Amino acid sequence: MQFDLQHTDASSKARAGTITTRHGQIHTPIFMPVGTLGTVKAVEQRNLHADIEAEIILGNTYHLYLRPGTQVLEAAGGLHQFINWNKPILTDSGGYQVYSLTQRRKITEQGVTFCSHIDGSMHTFTPENVVDTQRTIGSDIMMVLDECTPFPCTYAYARQSMEMTHRWLQRGINQFKKTTNANNDYQALFPIVQGSIYKDLRIQSAETIASMDQPGNAIGGVCHPTGQLYEVTEWVCDILPVHKPRYLMGVGTPLDLLECMAIGVDMFDCVMPTRSGRNGRLFTTQGIINIKNSQWKQDFNAIDPGLDNYVSKHYTKAYLHHLFKSKEILGAQIASIHNLAFYLWLVKEARKQILIDNFKTWKESIQRTVMERL
Repeated sequence: MQFDLQHTDASSKARAGTITTRHGQIHTPIFMPVGTLGTVKAVEQRNLHADIEAEIILGNTYHLYLRPGTQVLEAAGGLHQFINWNKPILTDSGGYQVYSLTQRRKITEQGVTFCSHIDGSMHTFTPENVVDTQRTIGSDIMMVLDECTPFPCTYAYARQSMEMTHRWLQRGINQFKKTTNANNDYQALFPIVQGSIYKDLRIQSAETIASMDQPGNAIGGVCHPTGQLYEVTEWVCDILPVHKPRYLMGVGTPLDLLECMAIGVDMFDCVMPTRSGRNGRLFTTQGIINIKNSQWKQDFNAIDPGLDNYVSKHYTKAYLHHLFKSKEILGAQIASIHNLAFYLWLVKEARKQILIDNFKTWKESIQRTVMERL
């Protein structure tokens, strides 16, 4: 994997670059649709290509390990072949999913033992076997195993957890180096910054992660309800290497993307566009719509004429309103495709503005529009 930083906006820290992988090039800033189980919910791969123009998607090690399982993925030749997707894939290590099990897992220095949410069977993730599983998956970008700390947590717990995450990181890197060969040398491993909301811990973690000199770096554990997302992210971005991509995990709203791009983040992922779409909430170039509301019942205008993809221009608000009221599956599909297309439009427009040193002015203008509720 190679990252080329092409330009930094003159009035902010927003960056435009390219990530080159064996499965294709990624233009940053980028939003990555979440395909947890090898599928972006309600969206076909041809929609990802043609309508959404996604350049990379996500898979999740925890879920793919449990189902379909590593034996199936190995027999298929990896996740790319299994799902017939020829562009880059990033896989999360599954640390967050294991964390969310709460009563079903036990964290030790060795790793995490957990009960499957599917059948209750016991499994163990270690920094080493998480790397091995992602080798089998064949993802272009792999994540190390980390502990995503609960919120709120004490300073002492956050520090203990961060230090263990750093020890796990070194074990993961050792396993990654040990298992690299001519067949998988295209894969890259990203460390993850932790430290909760404590500034000195975040700085220490960012410095440790930077010193590992991996091809890119991730920022984890920021999805907490304190309103400190931008502050914590800026602490970290000011330390992480300029010449390597920065991935903010699990973020977020269109506003979050714009603000964090301005701080210096290059890569984002979130389930929000598809989850919101399935519930009738649409992000458009004119503002936010709840398509279930009766005001759209006889609105025969396109869902969003400001977007150039098929579903946003071809279907009307009235028709989509009807599909949701009728509980037709097609409604969730159209809304999911539209929202993802909007997110990809947003980052592509941001990139254009960064390259001409107009990002800050454009951001302030578009924030007033895209977050308005219609």
